[in-house]
Amino acid sequence: MSRPSNKKMIAAILAIAAVAFGSWFLFFNEPNYLPKPIGYFRIDLPEKKYQDFSTQCDLAFDIPSYTKVELFRELDQSDTCRFNILYPRFNARIHCTYLPVGTNFDELIDDAVDIAWSHESKMSAIKSTRINDPQRKMFGVVYDLDGEAASQSQFFLTDSVSHFFRGALYFYNRPNPDSIAPVLAFVREDIERILQTARWSNVPLNNAPNAQSAVQSPND
Repeated sequence: MSRPSNKKMIAAILAIAAVAFGSWFLFFNEPNYLPKPIGYFRIDLPEKKYQDFSTQCDLAFDIPSYTKVELFRELDQSDTCRFNILYPRFNARIHCTYLPVGTNFDELIDDAVDIAWSHESKMSAIKSTRINDPQRKMFGVVYDLDGEAASQSQFFLTDSVSHFFRGALYFYNRPNPDSIAPVLAFVREDIERILQTARWSNVPLNNAPNAQSAVQSPND
């Protein structure tokens, strides 16, 4: 076999070098595409407005004017009330139950605590805030649940003698903390309004304190 000439060898080397350089140039000069962060649709929140709501039981409080009340009278008895506060725009509901207190007081408290903690597997944290308002005879706890729990906020109120009121907020879509954060904060303010204005029928309205005295920090 004859030995290739120097010219052919040089031409071959130059061709290989050109291909290698071209591949290198294309690889290192491609534009860097960074993935965009996930975006969510903007939600227009309504103006805060409230109206008085009185149940057929011994309970009344303010509800947002942009909500609807769903009654379940077929489930009610003369001294019990079950209803939902519906947020049509947000696909959310606050499930509400009023029950009279008798010998079942400890059971009602235990059930409220158990239901809040039943979401433990999906929540990343839980914050409990005590409610202590002797003037309105209103005592209870608010639970705020972080993470992907089905219910993000729950509460109960009682006078420890005759009345017990429990509520739980549910969003009827996949619980994504980032996407519902603005709405959750908005609805949480409404829950605060409910807690601040709730009153039993046997407690005069002029006993109602200012809005800030009802809710205490977890360390109080």
